Amino acid sequence: MDRFQAITAFAKVVELGSFARAAERLSLSTSAVSRQVAELEAHLDARLLNRTTRRLSLTEAGQAFYERSVQLLAELDEAESVVRTATVVPKGRLRLTCGITFGVRYLAPAIAEFGTRHPQLSFDLDLSDRTTDLVEEGFDLAVRIGTGGPPGLVARRLGHTRLICCASPAYLATHDEPRHPEDLLRHQCLEYSYVSASSAWTFEDPEGRRHPVRIASRVRANNGRMLTALAVAGLGVVLEPDFIVAPEIRAGRLRALLPQFAPPRTPIAAVYPSRRHLSPKVRAFVDFLADRFAAAAPWSL
Repeated sequence: MDRFQAITAFAKVVELGSFARAAERLSLSTSAVSRQVAELEAHLDARLLNRTTRRLSLTEAGQAFYERSVQLLAELDEAESVVRTATVVPKGRLRLTCGITFGVRYLAPAIAEFGTRHPQLSFDLDLSDRTTDLVEEGFDLAVRIGTGGPPGLVARRLGHTRLICCASPAYLATHDEPRHPEDLLRHQCLEYSYVSASSAWTFEDPEGRRHPVRIASRVRANNGRMLTALAVAGLGVVLEPDFIVAPEIRAGRLRALLPQFAPPRTPIAAVYPSRRHLSPKVRAFVDFLADRFAAAAPWSL
């Protein structure tokens, strides 16, 4: 069995929802595609697809294998593209989306430097804290904080951020400083609505034990800078990424709390649709961001 061909056939069957359509796309017979998928299942000793006369559906093992397969095939395609297009100059328009605060503070300088290096490239930027559908909305690339998104997207790690629990000196002057995450139950909390749908903040102690706390939020908002401004004004306790609150902590307008119970680190990634051929402009910009943020994370305390 040629594992690469079998994985390609399996991924194409899932993408198109049919052995016949996958066979047509791959210029193979339907029986050949069916045999490759069957051999792959035998090799893995696991059923990947549930087959009926009317439809196909992924098993739990099949869903996990499909997600990794798509990533693998996309990375292979990207590796081949690197060799074929190494001398191609990035040009055209790059449609990019990113969260508001990270975009303004850290992505803008990166775009300015990259744009100076590549004058034939232009940018179409959408700054929003919501999670956009890259394929549906026609974006080439997103810089995302946290999970990359649904299956079918390729995520390249650029760095990480960490959430910091903090409050203003004025607030702490009238409220006992929390010493344990459960103490937050007695505090007024300011909640980021795009992440905290369950109204729970999760902390981790030095032994790696997790401590989820179901907070009672006084304010919910979909923008971290708004919540940080309210915290600076003394309205309550906030849990926000270091790239938002670090300047306020350095200036003394906020004080970091619960230093022994830091939340788990959150990845920062460049995300793009895997089914597209990775263009030179996207590849070059992602490589640039990876190098830039690997050298220094200016948002860290």
